[in-house]
Amino acid sequence: MQICHSSQSNTPCSSADKMKNVLDVMSLQQHVETSKAQSMKPIDYRKSSKPGLVPLYIFECATKLKMKPLTAACAAIVFHRFYKEVKTSDYDEFLIAASSLYLAGKIKDDDSVKIRDVINVAYSTLNRGTAPLDLNDEYWAMRDAIVQAELLITRTLSFDLNIDLAHKYLLYYMKTLQDWMGPQVWNSVPIAQAAASYLQDFHHSPNILKYKPTHVAVGCLSLALQTYGVQVPLTDESEEAAMWYKPLVKDFSREKQWEIIEDVIEVYKNEAALKST
Repeated sequence: MQICHSSQSNTPCSSADKMKNVLDVMSLQQHVETSKAQSMKPIDYRKSSKPGLVPLYIFECATKLKMKPLTAACAAIVFHRFYKEVKTSDYDEFLIAASSLYLAGKIKDDDSVKIRDVINVAYSTLNRGTAPLDLNDEYWAMRDAIVQAELLITRTLSFDLNIDLAHKYLLYYMKTLQDWMGPQVWNSVPIAQAAASYLQDFHHSPNILKYKPTHVAVGCLSLALQTYGVQVPLTDESEEAAMWYKPLVKDFSREKQWEIIEDVIEVYKNEAALKST
């Protein structure tokens, strides 16, 4: 019998309790993104051209807009998919980023995403130290540009706005491992928090589009397990068929695992380079 860890009592864990523990990770992720944005040195986005710059801008804006993590991730995927189809030099990346944020709010039915807020946050983040735009010609020009960019994005993506995010798969796999490993091991290290952070941060990279969402989820969870040196019971990492992820995703391989891990690590290298500017 699994026991819920509580300051008041040790009581048997119901399935609802265990799922709530896992779902709480997404709420924590929003707090993590806010803390990261507050602790980072402000970047002058117009004066840098290093890799990962515009995705960082997207997530900074998303944090200021108090977007849900899923909406922010959706915006990043929309942005990456658009630039997979066109040349980077053909369109203003920051305009496309702002429009991706606005479009993601619609895709994920995030009612907190209002176009005026997107305009003001996108403008003030790009132009540090400036006041929000008044309802003048510049405001209406930017509003029209964002709406026109939204139409351009949807046409470029052939109106395919079904964004299959890896988050739901990650939650399912974490729930499965939580049951598999038991609460004592699972709660001893922040595996869930680390995996959720790796997944959200991976959305800074266009490389996330190279993989199936199920593979991304397993890769990020695998990196979290390795970060804390946790061995899943009854598995053998020296044998591919006995790896912990095989019952969950049969078409995943050790080679794919290392490819994803390397791509996630590259995100942090790029972020470190941006912070050094």
